[in-house]
Amino acid sequence: MRTLFLQAPSYEGFDGGAGSRYQARREIRSFWYPTWLAQVTAMVPDSKLIDSTPHGVRMSDVLAGIGEYDLAVLHTSSPSFPDDVKVLKALKEANPRLKAGFVGAKVAVQPDESLRYDAAIDFVGRNEFDFTIQEVAQGRDWSAIDGLSFRDRNGVVQHNKERAILENMDALPFVTPIYKRDLEIEKYFIGYLKHPYISFYTGRGCKSRCSFCLWPQTVGGHRYRTRSVESVLEEIAWCKQAFPQVKEFFFDDDTFTDDAPRAEAIAKGLGKLGITWSCNAKANVKRETLKVLRDNGLRLLLVGYESGNQKILHNIKKGMLVEVARRFTKDCHELGIAIHGTFILGLPGETKETIQETIRFATEINPHTIQVSLAAPYPGTHLYKEAVENGWLDTAHAELIDEKGVQIAPLHYPHLSHSEIFHSVEEFYRRFYFRAPKIAAITAEMIRSPQMMKRRLREGVEFFSFLRQRKEAAT
Repeated sequence: MRTLFLQAPSYEGFDGGAGSRYQARREIRSFWYPTWLAQVTAMVPDSKLIDSTPHGVRMSDVLAGIGEYDLAVLHTSSPSFPDDVKVLKALKEANPRLKAGFVGAKVAVQPDESLRYDAAIDFVGRNEFDFTIQEVAQGRDWSAIDGLSFRDRNGVVQHNKERAILENMDALPFVTPIYKRDLEIEKYFIGYLKHPYISFYTGRGCKSRCSFCLWPQTVGGHRYRTRSVESVLEEIAWCKQAFPQVKEFFFDDDTFTDDAPRAEAIAKGLGKLGITWSCNAKANVKRETLKVLRDNGLRLLLVGYESGNQKILHNIKKGMLVEVARRFTKDCHELGIAIHGTFILGLPGETKETIQETIRFATEINPHTIQVSLAAPYPGTHLYKEAVENGWLDTAHAELIDEKGVQIAPLHYPHLSHSEIFHSVEEFYRRFYFRAPKIAAITAEMIRSPQMMKRRLREGVEFFSFLRQRKEAAT
């Protein structure tokens, strides 16, 4: 079947790629690669991937070409689902013979609810959907496709048996040739990564049990299944030839450093290739491993600290001690490894006092840059189950974002309101960045690099615009 894979048009600046943990308008305009969608695109010959928002593709542009296709597969999320359904319906109105459905964490955990939301949705691919969607595109009988939920000829919703989890990750084709063919890589940028950058997965799953984290609980699973070292290095070598302009590679595995010997082996191969790279990491990597990674091109680690309060870390099953995180960060500073630290406000156990504790912790350990998010109870996560059972989530705040795509504070507690949690994000940012040492460090960085000066000035404008939008959302 002639197949279109679509990341639908959405809000300007909507960070909704499959690599995104929290689909919303970000404080600084950024775009992740739609890696999950690109992966299945690579498995369907002569298909096409359109990532609308980064490329400025309008709905009229998509509709103008939809007549060329027999099948449309859209990636969706809990925040974007209602708008994505509108897009799917418009596609089918423009091409009545089109079969169309969704993939993504939202439909993986709520297949029945998703299909019953609108009769225009023909199918959804559950969990790891790569081979499920490949078989749909091959024209197989839908009733024989594992991992597929669909509407039969009589309009009755059917759910096929689960697809076996993928064990041989090397069976998946490279995603980066799809980037080369269908995407303009200069359209993708993240504030803490060099530009242009490329990101992809070297494995799936995460052994950590963080109660809020979407992907391991919905699609990837809690067992880290990896590509071989040789496969990863082969793709990087291909990319080096295909994308000579790339300045940094980012490995988007939930926790790339979980398998330290493998991470070190990949790093040594990257060192021989002369590659600058970054990855996700848990704040417990041993100093000797950090040094091996640093000596072989590692520039930055994306680290989820979440909170500076030990009880909250226990509540969310982070499996992390504050003191271990503090020592890890000190090691990174001494080794010259930059850190982009992420924090979440409003997690179970949060109080006015713990918010202040986390802000103090962040300023003390002093990552190079930070991101502060609001606790988001995505369906399918343990946090969502907790929130519903304990009355922390009410209907008025269940959408996770407002009509402009700005993240709201969906959770509240008897001792801490939505608005108190929401406004604490701005306080966090201001107290972290508006310090003399941090201002001096950023200024020095800008003076050393005209390109960085231009970039930081743009990001500053976007950041203050974001704060203004949040204030409007609060009113």
